[in-house]
Amino acid sequence: MIDTSLAALQNGSDIRGVATDGIIGENVTLTADKVAKIGVGFVTWLFDSFTPTQEKPRPRIAIGMDARLTGPAFAEALQKCISEAGADALSCGLATTPAMRFCTLHSELDIDGAIMLTGSHLAFNQNGMKFFANGSELDKEQLSQILEIASSDKKNPPVPHGEVHIFNLLSFYSNTLREKIRNDLSDIADDPAKPLIGLKIVVDAGNSSGGFFAKRVLEPLGADTSGSQFLTPDGRFPNHSPNPEDFEAMRSISTAVLLAGADMGVIFDADVDRVAIVDDKGRAINRNEFVAMAAAITLEEHPSTSIVTDSITSNGLTRFVQDILGGHHCRFQRGYRNVIGEAIRKDNAGMPTWLAVETSGHAAFKENNFCDDGAYFATKVIIRLTKLKHEGKELFSLIERLPVPTESKEFRLTIVNDDFTRTAARILDGLRQYVAQIDGWEEVNQNHDGLRVICNGANEQGWFLFRLSLHSPVMPLNVESDVKGGARSIIDKLKMFFRNVKSIDSSILYN
Repeated sequence: MIDTSLAALQNGSDIRGVATDGIIGENVTLTADKVAKIGVGFVTWLFDSFTPTQEKPRPRIAIGMDARLTGPAFAEALQKCISEAGADALSCGLATTPAMRFCTLHSELDIDGAIMLTGSHLAFNQNGMKFFANGSELDKEQLSQILEIASSDKKNPPVPHGEVHIFNLLSFYSNTLREKIRNDLSDIADDPAKPLIGLKIVVDAGNSSGGFFAKRVLEPLGADTSGSQFLTPDGRFPNHSPNPEDFEAMRSISTAVLLAGADMGVIFDADVDRVAIVDDKGRAINRNEFVAMAAAITLEEHPSTSIVTDSITSNGLTRFVQDILGGHHCRFQRGYRNVIGEAIRKDNAGMPTWLAVETSGHAAFKENNFCDDGAYFATKVIIRLTKLKHEGKELFSLIERLPVPTESKEFRLTIVNDDFTRTAARILDGLRQYVAQIDGWEEVNQNHDGLRVICNGANEQGWFLFRLSLHSPVMPLNVESDVKGGARSIIDKLKMFFRNVKSIDSSILYN
C-alpha cells in the first residue's frame, strides 16, 4: 500500500513532524518506521547516480543527530534500513547540520550522502531530517523525489547488505576549525599551538549539539571557557529554547557573559547552523547587528564586494554596508536557502559576493562553500576578536558606527482562514493600493518579499515590511523609524487599513 502520510512531513527542503506526544493536543506524525522508509528512499535516490567500483562497491551515508529524545531511536532505524538497502551507514552520533554537509564535501572522507536528524529550533517533542549529497543540501524538488520513492509500494530487488561503522565526525570537523584559528592567528600568537590563551569565551549550547565548540575547539587552543552553560545534551531543553532569536535565551547568555567577566559569548541553536554573539558588555549581537558584524569581517577581507541579506534588514544596515564599509547590499527573499541561492547566483554572474546572511542567525561565507555554519561564524568572530584585543580594541568596535533606528517594532498577525497563501496575496494587493493613496509613502520596487514601504510622512522617517511567513499562516509586520513617535505614526495609519480586513487578526496592533 502506498504511504500517503510521508508527503505531509515535507516542509520545504526538510522533513518535520511531531515525534513524541509531550504536548497535549498534538498527534505523533514522525515515527521510526517513517524515518526508515524515507531513509530507504534516500538510498534508492542515491543509487540512481552512483557508479560502483571494485574499491567502492556501494554508497556511504553518514547519519547524525541533535540532542532530541527521539534521535537515538531514529538513528538506529536509519542505520538498519540503510545497510539493508545496500549502502554503508556511518553512525556519527551527536553532530551538527553544517558538519553533516561538510562530510559530503571532504574528499578524504569519501561520503556520498548524509542525513541529519534535527528539529532545529522547534519544540522538544518535534524532530526532522535534512539531507545532503555532493556537498550540497538537497532542495525541495529533490526531497519530493525521495518521498515519492519512499511512499511507493514498489519493492527494491534484494541486494547485499552494507556495513555499519562508527565515525566520530565532530572530532574530524573540530580539527578543521582549530587549524583555521591557528593558521589565521599564527602571526600574532605567543604560543602558536594555543593562540587563544588569555581569551575567555562563554558558550551556550542550549543542551543540544553545540557543546563541542567549547570542549573540542576552544579549550585545546588555550581559551578559558569557564562560565559556559548548558553544554550537556538534554533533549528536553530544560533551560531555554535552543534558539538565538529567543528573548530568554539571549538574556541568559548575556547574564552568563557578565557574571564570568568574559570577552564574548556564543549561543547556538539545536543543530548549530545558527548563532548569535554577545560582547564583553553583555550586549546581544543578533538581528541587524549580527548581519553588520558578518559584513564588517567580510568586507575587511574582500573590499567592495557584495553581501546578500534577508528582506527585513534595516535602512541603517544598508547605509552601514554601503556608505561606511564600502560594500554592496542586496536584500532578497527571506529564508536562508533563498538568500544563499541569490548570493551564489550573483557570484556566478560575475558580481563578487562573499557573504549570504540572515537576521535569524544564518551566515554563509563563500570561502566555506556558502554553508550556513554557526560554529564557522563564531570561529571567524573569535579570530577577529583576538586581533582586536592585540590592537587594544573591543569587539563592538566592528559595528559601533551602525546606524540604529530610534524605534523598532515587530508584530505577527495571524490569518484566520485556511487558504492562507491566497488570503495573504489579497491582503498585500489591498495594502499596496492603500499605500498609493498615502502622502509620503512609497513602495520599494526591488524587495522580493512581501511589501516594503518607505514612510516619509510627517514625523515618520521610517519604513515597514509586511509579508507572509515562510511556513505558517502568519504575516509579520516590521516597522522602524529614525524619530521618536515615528513607528506609532506609521502603525496608526496601518490600523486604518487593517480595521476593514476581516481575514486577519490585527488586534495586536491596538494593544
